[in-house]
Amino acid sequence: MNRTAGARTGHVTTTVSWLEMLERPKGAPLQPPGSGIEVVRALEPTVSFYRYLYDTVGADWLWTRRRLLDDADLAAIIRDPGVDIRVLWCHGVPAGFAELDVREAPDVELAYFGLIPEFIGRGLGRYLLDWAVRHAWTRGAGRLWVHTCDLDHPRAVATYEAAGFELYDRDECEETVMEGMALPAHAAERPVRWQGAPGESAGDA
Repeated sequence: MNRTAGARTGHVTTTVSWLEMLERPKGAPLQPPGSGIEVVRALEPTVSFYRYLYDTVGADWLWTRRRLLDDADLAAIIRDPGVDIRVLWCHGVPAGFAELDVREAPDVELAYFGLIPEFIGRGLGRYLLDWAVRHAWTRGAGRLWVHTCDLDHPRAVATYEAAGFELYDRDECEETVMEGMALPAHAAERPVRWQGAPGESAGDA
């Protein structure tokens, strides 16, 4: 199934930052910031469950790339043994996820990381990121890398740097916007170039 068939898309300019970590973190791992918290691997996750996580975590930050994939293409990625999806559970409720791509180890990518909005501000993101970073080294990482952009949470780069990543590149890129998706609040005035409608802005949608 292709959920985006016939949907109008556009593009918005964004600044992308690439960060890397070349050695495993030192010091003791962070402890869960409360009771009832666990990180569990999603083995061969259903497409519907993954879409729930991806769409909910990324709704405020214009995550669109996996939305643009049809079910078959998405399933092939998330069920690949080299794609390690870890779900953060809080008292039996999914609170966020981290996705490690180890298919090109020893280069390992932290492909996705984030929390469901209701769980932001409880210290869970810092804990999950620390857990995922340390787990990457157990999966054979010689280099762990991540990229983020200025459509993401405004503190994304600082959060990754606090976890031990170092910035190594930055560039302007184009990100796809799907009709009906709002730009993040801090980028709400940024113009969107809709396909088939040259010069049309996000406010014209």
